[in-house]
Amino acid sequence: MEATFVGVRVELIISVLAFVGAFATVFAMALPLLERDRRAARLRSISKAREEFSRQQRAEMEQKRARWRPQRSVSVLQSMVDKFNLEKLIAPKGIKKKLVQGGYRQPFAAQVYVGLRAILMVVFLALAFLYTTVLVQQELVFFQEIGALVGAAAVGFYLPHILLVNAITKRQQDMTLNFPDALDLLVICTEAGLSIEAAFQRVTHELEDASPTLSEEFGLTTAELAFLGDRRRAYTNFAERTGLPAAKALAVTLLQSEKYGTSVSHALKVLSQENRAERMSRAERKAAALPAKLTVPMITFFLPVLILVILGPAGIQIAEMGAF
Repeated sequence: MEATFVGVRVELIISVLAFVGAFATVFAMALPLLERDRRAARLRSISKAREEFSRQQRAEMEQKRARWRPQRSVSVLQSMVDKFNLEKLIAPKGIKKKLVQGGYRQPFAAQVYVGLRAILMVVFLALAFLYTTVLVQQELVFFQEIGALVGAAAVGFYLPHILLVNAITKRQQDMTLNFPDALDLLVICTEAGLSIEAAFQRVTHELEDASPTLSEEFGLTTAELAFLGDRRRAYTNFAERTGLPAAKALAVTLLQSEKYGTSVSHALKVLSQENRAERMSRAERKAAALPAKLTVPMITFFLPVLILVILGPAGIQIAEMGAF
């Protein structure tokens, strides 16, 4: 009886082990298929998210283009420039790139710029002619009149260029001041596991209050990364639109990281440290140059007042003694 029970127990153990082995074999054979299905589902979800992100960026770009539609006055100015072919005559080389760096991305910006230069030159010339012939009472020498007319025309012609250079300088100063913070945000986003597109989008939203200009540039780069097939072109456009050496370094860093497969977060961290060190060195240079810059204002404004305060009472006493 006991031998029969032991035999049944051994057979049961063998049956259980055979069942576990068969189940493990089937599970091991089916596991790659399950992993493949899971990977395919993940790729499909990523593809859907990318398509949705691209659709949102296209919608934002369409809204911006709707705001950039020219008004009636701009259309008249554009037609005048096209009629007289002024863009080829007086437009400087690389004007479209400079207009983009100044924040004027409208497709008609170059024609408006050229038209304004021509119109302001004529207006200033007419005002100078009216001033020299009508408003001035005494007669001027011929060379004086010619000099006044030429100077007024030159001022009207170069005034848009001066305003454009001023706008570019202000934008670049604002972006340079906030660029290290943007790099720090990119480092945090990439270390958190976000992709470059998602990191750029996050930085765009975070910089809206601190630097709207830099936030706009990152937003445009995010849109280009969404619907442009070439990432190199998107990074290059970002560097050209800003015109900053730091932006060019960022574009080169991202391109090299994608080309050689290096860590993007580590490269961005090194670049962020370099930008912060450069910003600190600029602040130190400004602080070192401050005493020399304050010398002339102190001599001009503080020293005469100081001399007056010190010698004023003595001068008043001397004047009173002389009166007696």
